[in-house]
Amino acid sequence: MTNLHPVKEETFNLKANTNIDPKGFLRRVDTYRETEFGLYMARGADHPNFGYLESWLLPELGLRANIFHYRDGVTEREDIYIDVVEISVENDVWTTRDLYVDLIWNNGNGVEVVDIDELAAATSAGLISAEDAERAIEVTLAAVEGITRHNDSPAQWLKSQGITIDWAKNVTLVPVP
Repeated sequence: MTNLHPVKEETFNLKANTNIDPKGFLRRVDTYRETEFGLYMARGADHPNFGYLESWLLPELGLRANIFHYRDGVTEREDIYIDVVEISVENDVWTTRDLYVDLIWNNGNGVEVVDIDELAAATSAGLISAEDAERAIEVTLAAVEGITRHNDSPAQWLKSQGITIDWAKNVTLVPVP
């Protein structure tokens, strides 16, 4: 059964050093770094499963790559979680619209596509336009092909696109509330 929901939107305000998550919670950001190809964000998270989040917003590719720093005892994990998104930028505020489809990557495994059923249900329910759904599929296919052709490595594929992303060496998890 698909969890039908409206498109999730998120904002990243560079001047205020804040992030408003899809549920509307205002989050303080530790680091924003703009590059010619995207935006890096790092912030604490008071989620029961993870205590820190790093993200790269990559507008030209329509992707948001995430590393969730999980708490001890959490067994379901991924090395990189990639959202298929639409990204816009205006006056130092970046906005994402999540287009339902996600890619899960674990080192040593191929990339896994998830939530195509959510995209189909949202399109049928009129929560997302046919054009946005088509874009989501095109972005997904391009990412899967690129990652697969580059030894199942998102980093190698991104590098082939002129994009070099990096992640924090050490982070401090926010305590569970």
